[in-house]
Amino acid sequence: MKNTQRISARRCIARRLILAAVPCLALAIPSLTAAQSLQTVNMAVPAKSFQMVIYPVAQQKGYMKEEGLDQRVIFVAPTTSIQAMLGGDVQFTGAGSSALVSMARGNTPLKVVVATNDRVLQWLVTRPEITSPKELKGKKIATTGVAAIATFMVKQVLTKHGLDGNKDATYLDVGQGNQLAALLGGGFDAAVLSVEQRYVALDKGMREMFFMGNEVKNSWGTLATTDKLIKENPKMVAGFVRATLKALRYIRQDKEGTVTALLKFSGVSRQQATRLYDDLIGTFTRNGAVDDETQRNDLNIIRQVTSTNEALPNARAYDFSFALEADQQLNKIGWKP
Repeated sequence: MKNTQRISARRCIARRLILAAVPCLALAIPSLTAAQSLQTVNMAVPAKSFQMVIYPVAQQKGYMKEEGLDQRVIFVAPTTSIQAMLGGDVQFTGAGSSALVSMARGNTPLKVVVATNDRVLQWLVTRPEITSPKELKGKKIATTGVAAIATFMVKQVLTKHGLDGNKDATYLDVGQGNQLAALLGGGFDAAVLSVEQRYVALDKGMREMFFMGNEVKNSWGTLATTDKLIKENPKMVAGFVRATLKALRYIRQDKEGTVTALLKFSGVSRQQATRLYDDLIGTFTRNGAVDDETQRNDLNIIRQVTSTNEALPNARAYDFSFALEADQQLNKIGWKP
């Protein structure tokens, strides 16, 4: 009973946060038709990262409108977005990894329905004097958490390169967003960095040791929704996913349009947006899905993060049927941006 009350309280807090955020942070473009003819969909994104640009693109290019949807993109922390989605205030979240963690820990009724990227957009960057993976033995690595997904991936990669990933390096949580400062400050020998942090580190003379996307076979930037929405409103889910796949095709084809959209979405410079596009566009999936092996790898990492005995079955965690069907439909009609 007490546990139920705590969950209800968290959902109430999440609902208040979402309702407060929507009018302030919504990125939806006003529809050219009467607002009441479109169904409002709230999409939670955890950050203004490149892989999330497909959602404002889907709205701005009219792909959501073609599906009868008026999407509102709001910025919400991953855990809060899961709570809000379960409460019905948000229909989709870009925090798919957090959804998987929630499923593993509490059997939460969620599904990942789109995989935006089939490579992990994280880098292990070291001090310039470290020239090989084996030189990381006994060194300190700055992470976003000792039980973070990226930390377990780094352990796998170090083991792959001849070290004992669990014992030969020390992993320290320096707080979200602080890894770069920890590395540049000299107190750490290496750090797990995002693409934007990587650029700064390399420009300041640090050394890229690994691009995680080349070392592990996992997905990134996944979209999740609830089992309830899939069951009760499959038309909305199908339409949202189809619009998302159109946006995926658009960004692959139109570099200039995507760079411009990223400028508006993320507030980065044109030079930075172009650099992001050139470096990362090849990591985006073509059909919004990843194969069974990648799904199993994802769920094995989640098992380690949550310290559970067994990994979730693929079918419990993923439902790419909407993405695969949308891809087939678009191919059949020869759809192009």
